[in-house]
Amino acid sequence: MTTPVQSANTAVAPEMAAASYSYPSPLAEFWASFRANRGASAALVFMAFMVIAALFAPWLAPHDPIEQHRDILLLSPAWTAQGQWSFLLGTDELGRDILSRLMHGARVSMTIGLVSVVLSLLPGIVLGLVSAFYPKAVGTAIMRAMDIMMALPSLLLAVAIVAVLGPGLTNTMIAIAVVSLPSYVRLTRASAMSELGRDYVIAARLAGAGKLRLMFNTVLPNCMAPVIVQATLGFSSAILDAAALGFLGLGAQPPLPEWGTMLASARDYIESAWWVVTMPGITILFNVVALNLMGDGLRDALDPKLKKLA
Repeated sequence: MTTPVQSANTAVAPEMAAASYSYPSPLAEFWASFRANRGASAALVFMAFMVIAALFAPWLAPHDPIEQHRDILLLSPAWTAQGQWSFLLGTDELGRDILSRLMHGARVSMTIGLVSVVLSLLPGIVLGLVSAFYPKAVGTAIMRAMDIMMALPSLLLAVAIVAVLGPGLTNTMIAIAVVSLPSYVRLTRASAMSELGRDYVIAARLAGAGKLRLMFNTVLPNCMAPVIVQATLGFSSAILDAAALGFLGLGAQPPLPEWGTMLASARDYIESAWWVVTMPGITILFNVVALNLMGDGLRDALDPKLKKLA
């Protein structure tokens, strides 16, 4: 037979148990989901090393990236019979240390990727929100302009922009940002329009929130997950586009070390000195693959439908 005291304790026990249970924070839950993706975790470690190498390249690089060692032109990597351990990855056609140029080139390529993403992300979000909140005249005009830009091949459009502005690092970043703009506009618009009919947006309207408050305080935070994933993938695309423009001679100009420019100057030595072409190509490949894997991990961690529990 259960006494009143026992029944009261039984009723209170589940509440005390629920109160004593600590739910994980959103950041901890995100990190657990991201870490469950082994490819994304390995890519994060690789990119951390690349960022460290880029930031501290003046101190970590064994040689000056533009210093020419005329007595050791096209020196093979250190593990070959003719190599020297003071030049781990060998030298190029002008006797410059390839490892040092790759490390300094990481600064250039990552700067291009970061600045290009920011220059396309910020106006893309604004234009996407405007086209979602004003879908008739303004939204139609914005989306038709984006459709025209997407109808052109991205690399061809970037080449045309650089040809008009002139070759150089700054113009390369502007061209890549313009080419990447439509993807952010369309993604932000689609995400915002899916949120406009939800109850919390209707409640904010009834509470008297203005358009700007609805755009940036109410709707935008709930649209950022796919935009962040797209920005990560856009980072890798920007590195590829910068390398392509550099290979065509329209990007960063010599003697500035940049991976695409290194490939362009080494194309005459594909058969005689394989390492001059292979090392920048492998570096571009690994960085693009790592950024794409990180994008997949972010998608799994930020999208509740695809989230993988650790």
